[in-house]
Amino acid sequence: MQLGFQLSIILAGVLVATSCALIGSFLVLRKLALVGDAISHTVVLGIVLAALLTGGINGIPTLLGATLVGLLTVLLIELLSGSGLVKEDAAIGLVFPALFALGVILISRYAGDVHLDVEHVLYGEIAYTPFDRLVLAGWDLGPRTLWVLGGIGCFDLAFVLLFYKELKLATFDPGLAAAVGISPVLMHYLLMFVVSLTTVGAFDAVGAVLVVAFLIVPPATAYLLTDRLAVMLGISVLSGALSAVLGYALARLLDASIAGSMATAAGSLFALAFALSPRHGLITGALRAARVRRRFAVDLLLDHLVRSERDTETQIQAEFRWSARRARAVVRDGVRRGFLRFQGERLVLTEAGRAEAAVPGPGALMTVPTE
Repeated sequence: MQLGFQLSIILAGVLVATSCALIGSFLVLRKLALVGDAISHTVVLGIVLAALLTGGINGIPTLLGATLVGLLTVLLIELLSGSGLVKEDAAIGLVFPALFALGVILISRYAGDVHLDVEHVLYGEIAYTPFDRLVLAGWDLGPRTLWVLGGIGCFDLAFVLLFYKELKLATFDPGLAAAVGISPVLMHYLLMFVVSLTTVGAFDAVGAVLVVAFLIVPPATAYLLTDRLAVMLGISVLSGALSAVLGYALARLLDASIAGSMATAAGSLFALAFALSPRHGLITGALRAARVRRRFAVDLLLDHLVRSERDTETQIQAEFRWSARRARAVVRDGVRRGFLRFQGERLVLTEAGRAEAAVPGPGALMTVPTE
């Protein structure tokens, strides 16, 4: 495959990933990730209806039909959940399969003469990006998909920049947003409109599965790495773009599905963040808890030696009912930090150790003087 074709495929993946990650960040923060999943599937109904009416899946009718069905999905979910009879997750589970299944039935039954099938809907085929050209007045302007995705990416970026303050306030404090004149309901439906539009733009190139992955996984990765919205948006976009590049390399290496490999790369980056995030990572959290336990054990030992100095390591082990390995580790930690030293086989406090033992710990009781 020529280098230009490979770059076209990678660029298409990067454009899809960055557009979805940028908008998906607000879905994750609003706890609407499943709504994004639902929209990315139910727009199938709008696409197939437009395809049946126009004989193709390109152009304004497709965008309009899919976007309207995306908004219909949100309205039906909120109507059901607002009734109080079903919860929001159940409402999503009712609306999403019904509309998606209807779209699949229409595809399999009536869309035989249209370039649309169930496999195309679910997986897309990003490898065909270089072959679908945009030709105007005899000029070959390059892959049509890149122009569509680039336009949608610019629209998404402009939307976030233009409504950043409103989106931020309506996301984190809807009550305050309403008090200062920002309509949380309006911002909600504007966001859902942009999600639908982004989904439709990415649909033809990568299908529903990868759209869902890029809407949710890069923002979830960024969410674990920062507590600032602007930084989260940047990390989310970077994670999405990196997933596209690494996914393409993985697909080439394994001779596997490009879309599937990109989704796998996104999941792998999330797994790394989940394990190694400085503040929220599973492994870093376990290491931090272990450090806290060691420090507590050393403080406990210092407090004991203030009252009963010159104990041996064996006596300390018996006093605290520690294993020999744990007692040795605590003692070594105290020596390393300069709080303890050996005098023969016995342990004595250094001046730093005495000063540390004199400082009340965070759980120490405070005595309030009374008159």
